[in-house]
Amino acid sequence: MPRIRPDGKKTQIVIVGGGAGGLELVTKLGANLSADDFDIILVDRNSSHIWKPLLHEVAAGSLDANLDEVGYRGHAFRWGYRYFDGALESIDRAAQQIIVAPIIDDDGSEVIGRHRIRYDYLVMAVGSVSNDFGTPGVRENCISLDSRADADRFRRRLLNQCLRVSREMTTDPGTESYARVAIVGGGATGVELAAELYSAATALGFYGLEVFDEKRLQVTLIEAGPRILPALPDKLAAAATAELEALGVRVLTATQVTSATPTAINTKSGETIEADIMVWAAGVKGADFLHGLGGLETSRSNQLVVGPTLQTTLDDRVFAIGDCAWYVPEGGNGRPIPPRAQSAHQMATTVYHNIRALIDGKSLRRFEYQDNGSLVSLARYTTVGSLMGNLVGGRMAVEGRLARLVYTSLYRMHLIAIHGWLKGISLMLIGHVNQVVRPKLKLH
Repeated sequence: MPRIRPDGKKTQIVIVGGGAGGLELVTKLGANLSADDFDIILVDRNSSHIWKPLLHEVAAGSLDANLDEVGYRGHAFRWGYRYFDGALESIDRAAQQIIVAPIIDDDGSEVIGRHRIRYDYLVMAVGSVSNDFGTPGVRENCISLDSRADADRFRRRLLNQCLRVSREMTTDPGTESYARVAIVGGGATGVELAAELYSAATALGFYGLEVFDEKRLQVTLIEAGPRILPALPDKLAAAATAELEALGVRVLTATQVTSATPTAINTKSGETIEADIMVWAAGVKGADFLHGLGGLETSRSNQLVVGPTLQTTLDDRVFAIGDCAWYVPEGGNGRPIPPRAQSAHQMATTVYHNIRALIDGKSLRRFEYQDNGSLVSLARYTTVGSLMGNLVGGRMAVEGRLARLVYTSLYRMHLIAIHGWLKGISLMLIGHVNQVVRPKLKLH
């Protein structure tokens, strides 16, 4: 289509969701399309971005999100796009408009009313939410690490419980008091959080909780499958299990959760696992509002169904990328692309190319997922994973410092993608300085 519409308006490209894929895509579009011909818009209900794989560190207090978050307004000014604060409410595909919900202030007053934003091309990049599979009590009693707000809530509750334990032991030295955390889900999020908690507990003694250390922390990791980390080879999953148990984590596999109460997790075997804080990390799905959104086709898990070019099946002007997209590639044995940061990154690159191709009247590119493997960080203790999943017919197992180096490099690549080489490298250097001069824990 022409870069300037027949009505004289600019071609408008709207991206909903500023996660890993959405922010990388809007950065590329803003940097490479002329502002005279194109209007690039990012819509997100939050005012800033933080890389989702870091949320377990924010939750444990070992990462200060204020130092690593990216404010959309400043980023938009630098990279040539516009940012709209708001939550998507619906899509009017006939009018080629999205409807953004009203913004309500803390006192209940309306800041900005419900409004519409037109689009020539729309990209849905709203990520995913935790899937509780309808388990009774989970939504009311468990915390899911879907956002920074969730991570902050967990950290506050953890610190309060640690303070409570420290106070009880100070006033009554003979008491046996513990901070008990139950984590449901033995995937990357659950495993990384469990390890990060012990790393944080070790440091609490230096910040006013003299009688609290990792011995006063009880973490139970609950997995319904036969082993934790199903995305990794058996050997690496076993190594991660051994590492967690050495820290003090109680690892339960083949254990199905039947319900959650305010103070405990109940299992199918009849065991009641008492806990002060419960985290649900047992899988993801698309947000409920995606079901039937704009009449688009969705999967059973509320994800938008897309074809090989990542266009939605019922509307070529609407794309979906990242965790909210459901794409089953040919020869993929019926399995969809996994919800990983690397998937969102690769999808963003393909959609950038395809939007440019549509504008220029060229052929579109099919999305080809390259499985670069999985890495799981066990805090400062070690990192395990597998690399090069699609190369030389198999995987290369990695552990220890090499895996930690690669794990860190994934985030550095994300920084470069959204900030460019100069600022990205500068932020890496600042990060190294902060490790020395900043407190090891965020306690507020």
